[in-house]
Amino acid sequence: MAALLRSRFVGGSILKVADLNPLVLKAEYAVRGQILQRAMEIEADIKAGNAKWPFDRVVRCNIGNPQALGQTPPKFARQVLSMIMNPELLATGVSSYSTEVLERARTYATAIKGGVGAYSDSKGVRIVRDEVAAFIEQRDGYPSDPEAIYLTDGASAGVRHLTQLLLRGPQDAILAPSPQYPLYSALATLGNGSIAPYYLDEEADWSVAVDELERAYAAAAKAGNIPRGLVIINPGNPTGASLTREALDGIVHFCQRRDLVLLADEVYQENVYGTAPPFVSLKKVMRDLRADDVPLVSFHSISKGFTGECGLRGGYFELANFRTDVRAQLTKLASISLCSNVVGQIGVGLMVNPPTSPEEKSAYEADRDAKLDSLERRAELVADALNALPGVSCARAQGALYLFPNIEVPPKAVDAAAAAGLQPDAFYSLRMLESTGLVVVPGSGFGQKNGTWHFRTTFLPSPDDIESVVARLAGFHRGFLEEFADPAEPAHPSPSSDL
Repeated sequence: MAALLRSRFVGGSILKVADLNPLVLKAEYAVRGQILQRAMEIEADIKAGNAKWPFDRVVRCNIGNPQALGQTPPKFARQVLSMIMNPELLATGVSSYSTEVLERARTYATAIKGGVGAYSDSKGVRIVRDEVAAFIEQRDGYPSDPEAIYLTDGASAGVRHLTQLLLRGPQDAILAPSPQYPLYSALATLGNGSIAPYYLDEEADWSVAVDELERAYAAAAKAGNIPRGLVIINPGNPTGASLTREALDGIVHFCQRRDLVLLADEVYQENVYGTAPPFVSLKKVMRDLRADDVPLVSFHSISKGFTGECGLRGGYFELANFRTDVRAQLTKLASISLCSNVVGQIGVGLMVNPPTSPEEKSAYEADRDAKLDSLERRAELVADALNALPGVSCARAQGALYLFPNIEVPPKAVDAAAAAGLQPDAFYSLRMLESTGLVVVPGSGFGQKNGTWHFRTTFLPSPDDIESVVARLAGFHRGFLEEFADPAEPAHPSPSSDL
């Protein structure tokens, strides 16, 4: 018998893919999908000394992961965290650290019973929730209750909690933008619900139109679904749009009419560029309109903005206009995981409560401004280069960390993609990877209007790298058009750019 069991385990024949949860098999997450898997294979090839690739490294433009592409971590926050992680430093001090670093570290250490190695309350440590509430009050001009704030392992964990709370079964749907960050569609699938897509207006800088929200709601209802909530991503991912106040007012009124929970993904609120509409939180809009009958959940994260602390996994969500008994159910969901990681929780506090002493404040603000200014310059550089290419149009980034260019894929390439079992923009993105080492995400992974093709790219490569990245992308695109050109069609005119 032992030999029989051993042979079954060694062969891996006990558990097959067909035996798995079908909802897991159905869920997709394009940001870390097929293109990235191929990129990892190529990276392994390069590391092993295989010289067959026409580049010496892979550049991951597929995900908003700033520090992986050279952005430095926030110095004040890391110094505070280093002292909290090592209690000996708290006892002895560090001569090169400022008085404010030491004071902030001691404040957290005193308030967090057991230190960062102990579980916190399920909602998160109270001192940080107080800091988040103060940040929200200062930002919006309206009170915030620390008991309505939950600290999470990044914003994604909070979205998962709300999806679990709202979706009761396959009849329920969440209205989400198309294109949309695929976290929402993946979690809806895992929750045995569905996404009811509403299309963003590419011709109007990827804005949200209330008429389109109404169409999406009616289409979902006609299909037998019950819309439960509306996702708004502002600034937008993957589009980079920053919504106007007029659009935000219309969204809140729509949720009032349709009795929907409003899910506000606002993790890029620090990333707004140039003359774009300034960020206004949906909490402020809701309070300004006195829409106290709209349940609102607002998400934020330390991964974006100018902190870029993706690996620390810190975030929060705030509830507004939620009944006490409903909030209790969310607390239960948070309790199932005991708590979010405490280091990430402190990272949230350091994001929302930056240093105030003259020396530390000056250095913090200089670092912040330099990073945001650099991101804006790189966004413009990449958008200019994309718009100079034949068959490409790209709305400029108003915010966030991404561009989402529209690409014309020649009919011969569409046929080649079909033969390879790929969507045309996935075929394009895979060929780009294998030609240049650049990793982007096909637009089909985010949703898009039928007959249009896109890809999402970050503009996070360092200033030293970004021009090389742009040149490689442009060279690939021209070569792709030449390879799949129809001899009967006139060639695209060469753009004036020398990139």
